[in-house]
Amino acid sequence: MNYGQFLNMLPEATLMAILLIVFIADFALKNSAKKHETLYMVTALLMLGQIAPCAIAQPESAFAGLYITTTAVNVMKLILTAGTLIVIIMAQPWLAHADVRNKEGEFYMLVISTLLGMYMMMSAGHFLLFFLGLEMASVPMACLVAFDKFRQNSAEGAAKFILTATFSSGVMLYGISFLYCSVGTLYFSDVAEALATTPVTIMGLVFFFSGLGFKISLVPFHFWTADTYQGAPTAVTGYLSVISKGAAAFTLMTILMKVFAPMVDVWQPLLYIVIVLSITVANLFALRQKELKRFMAFSSISQAGYIMLAVVGDSSMSVSALTYYVLVYIVANMAVFTVISLVENNNGGTTSMDSYNGLYATNPKLSFLMTLALFSLAGIPPFAGMFSKFFVFMAAAEQGSFWAYFVVFVALINTVASLFYYLLIVKAMYIKKNDCPLPTFSSDFDSKVALALCTAGILAFGICSCVYDWIALAAN
Repeated sequence: MNYGQFLNMLPEATLMAILLIVFIADFALKNSAKKHETLYMVTALLMLGQIAPCAIAQPESAFAGLYITTTAVNVMKLILTAGTLIVIIMAQPWLAHADVRNKEGEFYMLVISTLLGMYMMMSAGHFLLFFLGLEMASVPMACLVAFDKFRQNSAEGAAKFILTATFSSGVMLYGISFLYCSVGTLYFSDVAEALATTPVTIMGLVFFFSGLGFKISLVPFHFWTADTYQGAPTAVTGYLSVISKGAAAFTLMTILMKVFAPMVDVWQPLLYIVIVLSITVANLFALRQKELKRFMAFSSISQAGYIMLAVVGDSSMSVSALTYYVLVYIVANMAVFTVISLVENNNGGTTSMDSYNGLYATNPKLSFLMTLALFSLAGIPPFAGMFSKFFVFMAAAEQGSFWAYFVVFVALINTVASLFYYLLIVKAMYIKKNDCPLPTFSSDFDSKVALALCTAGILAFGICSCVYDWIALAAN
């Protein structure tokens, strides 16, 4: 074996090196009084530096085509790395709590391990490497969900996550076995060449799609989402809702467009149904929620439907639209979860929506930033969320069929419904009265940095067209 091929996997190699450095640093600082601050700075600086390998990496292949990366994949890796850095920054107030203090090393290593799995999953050129990357991302995620072991909800959420993840992996492997039975290979390029629409391959496609649908929490594979989001620590919920979802959605798009291209007439109608159900059902359930993390769970299911809407177009514009949507979704959603984390830490650990009644009267800056993030998620101009929705609508409409236009129309109608339930939080903060509002509190420095980065992205990504141009250039 030519071990020099590992150099073709530059982002993965550097991220693995970061994982080892964090492990050694955590062990070396075991008895240090400043372990929390030192380990945080080391991890944050290393993750900031990880952006460079993703930015300079070139399209490469390694190990006889098991690993294949493109410019578009490297751009997505860069985006997910930046999002992971924001998660690490916003998690600091929670990691300083007594019940999880001195366990920040485990948290960082688990987060980096899941990101490494996502890297592998997105760069896979073979179903075996894809599945290994998927499991590498899923198993540590279950540990992250259960990280706050003193809370019953955290253990319950982790149990539901790992059970559904195990079931979905089994379903997916079953589908992959159908494909191997039909074409005799698991290389993506070879499968695409030999694939034909038969009952066996249709079954393989349906099972594969169902398995990955669990990971993205598309309807009807979404039942684990609300309980897991509510039970997980808020920082982990944010990571699960944006980074994990973005990687899985990008991978599903890649495999549908490249591997299952000969069966486009089969998977496009399936995708239409799942998108309409995901957006509509999630919006209806979000209207009924009184707990904010459960509310954001159904919001993320709806957003997953919008993300997959880009795949309907089946073109280079679909790749750029989905990537841009994930970028905007990361900054908007992480801003919301940073505010949720701050309110939770200063309100006895509760995340009830009633806690936000009258928040503007005592914490106007925090309420304003929360409003900007919610407006972006709802797609209100001139924020970046409006442009991300516009591009996925354009990518879907480019397909040109009646059903594509119908799905876009349904998504537009649902945008109005989503605006209504996002405004419920705004109404609570600005209009609803509260005899005992949350007291005025000062945000910690790390949360301010995370909010500043997210707010800058919400404002800049919608104004600076060069961001979308850069993504579109990588997709072509």
